Amino acid sequence: MVYMSGAKALIEALKKENVDVIFGIPGGANLPIYDALYDSGIRHILARHEQSAAHMADGYARASRRAGLCIATSGPGATNLVTGIATAYMDSIPMVAITGQVPTKMIGRDAFQETDIVGVAMPITKYAFQPRKASDIPETIKKAFYIANSGRPGPVLVDVPKDTQSDFADMNFPEKVTVRGYNPQVEPDPIQIERACELILKAERPMIMAGGGVLIAGAFHELQALAELIMSPVVTTFKGKGAFPENHPLSLGPIGMHGHIEANKLIIEADVLLAVGSRFSDRSVGKFDEFGNGMKIIHVDIDPSEIGKNKQVDLPIIGDVKVTLAELVKGLAKRIIRKEDNPWLKRVNRVKEEVKQYWKDEPKDITPRKLLKKLREVLPPDSIATTEVGQCQMWASLHFDVIKPGTFFSSTGLGTMGFGFPAAIGAKVARPNVPVVDIAGDGSFCMTENSLATAVLERIPVIVVIMNNRLLGMVAQWQRLFYEKRLIGVDLHDSPDFVKLAEAYGAQGIRVGSLKEFEEAMKKALISDVATVIDVPIDPEEEVYPFVVPGTSLKDMIIA
Repeated sequence: MVYMSGAKALIEALKKENVDVIFGIPGGANLPIYDALYDSGIRHILARHEQSAAHMADGYARASRRAGLCIATSGPGATNLVTGIATAYMDSIPMVAITGQVPTKMIGRDAFQETDIVGVAMPITKYAFQPRKASDIPETIKKAFYIANSGRPGPVLVDVPKDTQSDFADMNFPEKVTVRGYNPQVEPDPIQIERACELILKAERPMIMAGGGVLIAGAFHELQALAELIMSPVVTTFKGKGAFPENHPLSLGPIGMHGHIEANKLIIEADVLLAVGSRFSDRSVGKFDEFGNGMKIIHVDIDPSEIGKNKQVDLPIIGDVKVTLAELVKGLAKRIIRKEDNPWLKRVNRVKEEVKQYWKDEPKDITPRKLLKKLREVLPPDSIATTEVGQCQMWASLHFDVIKPGTFFSSTGLGTMGFGFPAAIGAKVARPNVPVVDIAGDGSFCMTENSLATAVLERIPVIVVIMNNRLLGMVAQWQRLFYEKRLIGVDLHDSPDFVKLAEAYGAQGIRVGSLKEFEEAMKKALISDVATVIDVPIDPEEEVYPFVVPGTSLKDMIIA
């Protein structure tokens, strides 16, 4: 037992969880925590908006593969975190968000800067705590990290009233905790593993669909080993992009609304589909009732609630993705017989060659495809790429190949504009020795551009590449296609000047007009010790294709 304040106990509990950095903003209701943080040795990174603090913690978590931490005050500070928390929840990212709250005796009285953030956050967190006694804090923090990191990861909220922070009590710091009713299943059922092996062995046209669960589990080696063992092509969902090296001969890239042509064409020809850590989202598979007809589907996921939620499957396997893939490799390795002639792989390679013809006729010097191919060429293989949301995100899905698994981060479930830049900052904090680039559009970047102040003052030299069409490009594309070209609310005009904006914050700003200038700018940015913004003007008429229109099937893909 140690006698100390609740705020001091909270910081000590964070240190026991090996927290080394906190992204946040102080305010009246969390000042005791900040005072305890002062001489704790934990790095504090001051965001310029609480939403960005949450995205920074999210990017840190994806890059470090452990829970990120963000902190805000009560009321608007807490509600500003909500978009970032929801983003992490939709993408299953481990995060602990700590908010200050008004004193316990003022809760429910509409006190200044009071919000029921526990009630607000319940649908977008794995759990939300509000410790009412200082002595509850150590166990609460331990439980928060356990829940955030285990099973299917996700964000956890800890809302701490101000008097709970200030009060003193005897503190007990538990080594382990249990949460009643919470017991994630890690080991897969061996009978289901055996059944899956039998289905895969009988397949003539096997296909693996890797989702975000592979990234979360870090099952990169196991996935590649399985694909190579059974000689199966691999598609990913957009959330799963980067789960499998996209320069591998078996890679077909992402499927879905703006998936690779070859991926969308070939997945509907498979006779056995092994879906790993995927939730069969509408953006990935199109019409639920048409996807998978004529094929056997094996679905591996650690979250039982995902089984049958969007798609009825033939064989569910509940368990940790990494463990399950390893068991499948073990079961198949003893029985697999390699075929000398593989008609399925011949078909796959033929389609891949046909698709190359679609990209031959590009007379312009700078197009999104050429720009992203050049970016991939310049960046080291282990570089981390984040994206904003919109056309830039989909162009990145199509044309930026992930070579080292686990190095591509995007807001896929919530589709949060403004995510990429603060997430890049968080990722760079976690992995300071690798380049981190945010692939951005001008509209999305403007939503969190004030994080340039954080990047400059905290000496976090991330790179932002803005594909600048002075337009909310994806909305404009939909208005052209579905609303008779009646464009409204999408023209961003000529403000701001991104080079001047970057320089105003103390960052490096560069505008380029050719691929050669872009390559030179990137080389300059890679050796810079300050953040760099590269402004790349592109044609506002550029659109993203292929395109699977919502409510249609992958077979209805528009290639254009």
